[in-house]
This record gives sequence, structure tokens and C-alpha cells, in this order.
Amino acid sequence: MADDTVLKVDELCTHYLTTDGEVMALDDASFELKRGSSIGVAGESGCGKSTLAFSLLNQVQPPGEIMSGSIDLDGIEVTELSEKEARRKIRWKKISMVFQGAMEIMTPVYTVGHQMKEPLKYHKDITGQEARKICEKYLELVNLDGSIFDRYPHELSGGQKQRVVIATALLLEPDIVILDEPTTALDVVVEARIMNDLKRLREELDISMIFITHDLSILAEVSDNLSIMYAGWIVEFGSANKIYKDPKHPYTEKLMAAIPDIRTDIERLEYIPGVPPNLVNPPSGCRFHPRCHKAMEVCRELVPETYDVDGVRVKCHLYSEDESIAESREATYETAYEDESASEEYVGEKGKEVSEGLAEAEKAEAMEE
Repeated sequence: MADDTVLKVDELCTHYLTTDGEVMALDDASFELKRGSSIGVAGESGCGKSTLAFSLLNQVQPPGEIMSGSIDLDGIEVTELSEKEARRKIRWKKISMVFQGAMEIMTPVYTVGHQMKEPLKYHKDITGQEARKICEKYLELVNLDGSIFDRYPHELSGGQKQRVVIATALLLEPDIVILDEPTTALDVVVEARIMNDLKRLREELDISMIFITHDLSILAEVSDNLSIMYAGWIVEFGSANKIYKDPKHPYTEKLMAAIPDIRTDIERLEYIPGVPPNLVNPPSGCRFHPRCHKAMEVCRELVPETYDVDGVRVKCHLYSEDESIAESREATYETAYEDESASEEYVGEKGKEVSEGLAEAEKAEAMEE
């Protein structure tokens, strides 16, 4: 692994072995994270974002299990660590995490300081006034007064709680901090302040960050690279600037087209019909093909390989150099974009009603004009 690479993930697969079958939550994930840089991870709910985060910590909860692949964290193979070794060697020392719903994870009967000191005591045997000074230092780094150390969680606002959790994740100065929906349930003003704090901290502390969110507009501000996930796959990975300006994968293209842009005149925002697939029994071939507006016959039959397109890695048949695939540029079967029965199959009755309502509204608007 190169000196400037702090994390290298190669063909990582994490599944959940449930009574209903094997949920293929994360498949064939591969990427690298450079020291001091950031990756934004985006995709619909259930696409594998949080599973990826817990896999990096070697903290996948039963019935989840890392099935194959490797995670090289600054020279340590994470997948080979026992639970005890993971706690001692990597968690909070080399990689820490701000969990989704972080505002609710603090225990209400203990003070903020009591909870913040735990990682210092466990990993470095630091207690008393020395631990307090360190905690106050990191509270101030996230723009909180050191006096919050003595308060209880119920005395803090949502934004303050979130900052406390971020400060706790930074206490042991890890190489990487994972932030899973770090601004959930916060108003836009507090959200903007916290994101600005995170950008500042990344530069000041020279740490790498992985941001997980549904909001692509947030990732535009804080990410050097983007990882777009769909149904357990990383379908596009590369420079954030390149992906925002020219998305290659049809899924990424539709996600970007769904973001309002005040600088351009957009008549109507895009949407993706249907719902994500059941990962116990995902669609054959490309998992996105039932909802894809550029699907080809081959998409239903073959799992796409990952291609390098202008420096961006894309998992899509559109970029194959195979002549038989290149000749097929249009789907010869119905997708949710084209056929009512297919729409009903992948969207459901409620989605069909919404689609019909939009169609009626458009018709009425045309008649008025």
C-alpha cells in the first residue's frame, strides 16, 4: 500500500444470514482513501452504506458477517482481527465513527464528561484532570464551551449533542473518522455550521473522513471523491468534481438530475421509478436494470464489470468494449420507465397512483395553456 494511502478496501462482501435467506447487503466493494482526503458515500436507503461503515470497523452485528475481501487499514488487515483485537488496535485509535442518530446515543443519566472520558481511560489509561483537559480541548475544537463537560445530555440542543459526539470521535486522534448521516434531524443553519466545522477539522488535524448521507448537495461541499452505491454495489467511484459535472452511471445521472439547481432553469426535477430490489433475491444481471432508462438486453443477463472511464470507475455495460454488448444500445424488454405492468411490479400500487396523479396534473396543465 502506498505511503499516502491510509485505507485500501478490496472486493469486500458483507452479507446478513437471515431466516429468509442471505441478504447481499455489500458486494465487491473496492476503493482507496488517501491520508487527509475525504470520500462521500451516497445512495438510497438500504443500499449498503452503513453496512460498509460497520465492516470497516469490523463491527458488523449478527446475523451479519464479512464473507470475503480485505480491508487494509494503515498496514493492519481488519478482517483478520478478533473482537478483542479490533477494540484494542483500531476502534477509536485508528478509525472512529459518528453513528447515525448520534444525538440519541448518549446515556441520559451520566454527564457529557463522564461519557467522553471512557475512550481515554480504556485506550490510554488517562483519567482525572488530565482527561478533563483533553475533553475540553476537543469540545472547544468543535465550537463548544468547555463547561459543557459537566452538563447532562438533556441540557444540550440537538446541534450541541452532535458536536459532542464528533468531539468524542476525535479524542484519540484517529487516522479516519466515519460520519454516518452527521446532520440528520438538524435545521439547515446548524447543519451548515457543523459541516463547516468538519471541513476545518479535517484540515487542522490532517485526518481522513468518510461521509455517508442521502444528501448529495452536502457531499459537494466536503468530499474529494464520491462513492455512489446501489443495492450493495459501488456503481460509480471517482473525483467528486468529475462525477458532479459529468455522471457516467445511469443511476448517478438520475440522482444528480433530482437535485435543484438555482443557477439553471429546470422545468422539472428527475426521479427514478420503482424501489430498490430485495437483496435476498436481487434481479439477474445488473441490479439496476429494472429501473434503468438506458437498460439493454445484456443488462438483464450479465453482471456488469467495472470500467475506468475518464478516471472514474463505473459498473455499467454502457462502457464495455465488447462488440456484442456495444451493438445493443436499447432495451428489448420493458422496464419500469416504459411499461405499466413493469411499473406496478417495481413501484407498487402506491407508486402507480402517484405516477398517474403526476400524469393527470401534466395533462390539466397542458389544457390550461
